[in-house]
Amino acid sequence: MIERLLSLFRDEQKRPEPHHINLACAALLAEVMRADHSIDAEEEQALTLVLKNLFNLSSSECSELLQDALQRVEISSDLFQFTAVINQQLDAAAKFRLMTGLWQVAYSSNGLDKYEEHIIRRIAELLYVPHSEFIRAKLEARDSQ
Repeated sequence: MIERLLSLFRDEQKRPEPHHINLACAALLAEVMRADHSIDAEEEQALTLVLKNLFNLSSSECSELLQDALQRVEISSDLFQFTAVINQQLDAAAKFRLMTGLWQVAYSSNGLDKYEEHIIRRIAELLYVPHSEFIRAKLEARDSQ
């Protein structure tokens, strides 16, 4: 019994380190992309462009990050694990750029879907983005289309 408890403790210590900021942002972008239950090329292109702009990544780095993010999102049970990392590491201006990117992904294919809007609203709440900034990011993304 004691040996089993000790093995559980050792396993707990081997947990992977928290999500990297790039992965956390990519995961939220992937959640928006998946929200309407269909992923298309326009959304993937928009997501890649947002990642390039946010983190100055190459196309291959964006592709790897997106694949990793999609895998993480598939097994995740909530958004908090990603938003917590962002809240610790990004300031209000960077969160606004991320919010604009989320809207750009949502608007990239066939207009805005109600499920995409819902997930972005949930993300904004978890990131403590004021409603006025939420709307400003939405309008900025829409006008850039």
